[in-house]
Amino acid sequence: MRLLICAVGRLKAGPSKDLFDHYVDLLRPAAPKAGFAGFSLIEIDSRKSPGGGAAQRWQGERLIERVPQGAWIVALDEHGRSLSSQAFASTLGQWRDRGIKDVAFLIGGADGLAPEVLKRADASLALGPATWPHMLARVLLAEQLYRAACILTGHPYHRG
Repeated sequence: MRLLICAVGRLKAGPSKDLFDHYVDLLRPAAPKAGFAGFSLIEIDSRKSPGGGAAQRWQGERLIERVPQGAWIVALDEHGRSLSSQAFASTLGQWRDRGIKDVAFLIGGADGLAPEVLKRADASLALGPATWPHMLARVLLAEQLYRAACILTGHPYHRG
């Protein structure tokens, strides 16, 4: 099962990008041990989106276009299901064991995901009750993906 983060915006050089790259560097060798076929980041350039209320819809259309055919779509949304790290790892393991080929985690722009994207999603995930900037959400998600791989393989990183 491939893991994909499909996100609106591009991480610029700085602490958020450095931290994201750190967790991706940890995830890449851990993923195959957990039965994941790899990891990819797909970014949508938000500078090309129209202004005003049309931006969210345009961004959502671009995200869905980039998701591989047949992928399991997980929308990151403040109203989504909040899972413990253990439950998140277990859920990923179940999807992997069901033979799902690709899991695409969708992160919207500053205004979140368009309603059409939320309807299209197979699952909705919240990163807890707090609201996070969309650029930081991808860092948190990358860390949780790495943590899930560690949990599934019994690696000592997760001490929960």
